[in-house]
Amino acid sequence: MKYSLMPVAFLSLIFAVPSHAQRLSPVALRQVTAAQPASQPEMTPRQLAELRADIFMARKMFPEAIQSYEHLVKEEPHNAVLLNKLGIAYEGIHNDGPAERNFKKAIKADSTYASAYNNVGTVEYDRHKYSHAIEWYQKTLALRPDMAAVYYNLGCAYFDAKEYPEAMDAFQHAIQLDPHVMTANGGGGSVVQPRGTSNQGLFYFYVARTYAQLGNAERCAHYLKMARDIGYDKFASAKTDPGFAKVIADPQVQAVFIPVPELANSKPH
Repeated sequence: MKYSLMPVAFLSLIFAVPSHAQRLSPVALRQVTAAQPASQPEMTPRQLAELRADIFMARKMFPEAIQSYEHLVKEEPHNAVLLNKLGIAYEGIHNDGPAERNFKKAIKADSTYASAYNNVGTVEYDRHKYSHAIEWYQKTLALRPDMAAVYYNLGCAYFDAKEYPEAMDAFQHAIQLDPHVMTANGGGGSVVQPRGTSNQGLFYFYVARTYAQLGNAERCAHYLKMARDIGYDKFASAKTDPGFAKVIADPQVQAVFIPVPELANSKPH
């Protein structure tokens, strides 16, 4: 699972807190907020409480994050953002029941909150219910067609459903929206992403094919090499695959097909 909780501006606040701290006291949090520009108002106790929970999440201290978000949700039971964050915290410990319930509560609280729709889709994906995941991702994109990470998720769901043309189309949309989405699995907001596909070698091959069709020889070669190195024995079929035609003559792509010499087993003299 991959997710993004906070804007980049908060990263400096996270790393301002000592990494060995297991408890984030109000004093420590006040010290963190002191790093904010003077033009920004001092954070309220409520904002500090959410920041505390977000820091727990950033450190993957999921039980502590759950406890903190649960307390906040009791005070604000119709806050879609908090409910979504609580769901992500439960996903962090692979407890998909409470995760799904909180994502759906977030949708009930705000029917336009696209991230929560995506996150229900990822719960379904992790249950291998790919058709259900596809439906939820499509609902997300109906609300927010600009979310590259969701197109990536949709592509993964189509891929594992063995609907490969649809998967490649979704991946192309993702890359066009965010050229780095495949490497960073990026995207703004609290978006949960799949933990991994069922056939990683074939997945890399299709990602390479997607980049080939977009004319990006460098990224095509990168993913084709990953398919080769992970043991996908049909990676060389790219030589005659029409989907690779735009970049197949590129030296970077051709280099992937050069046999890798085996290391000698002889002992050093």
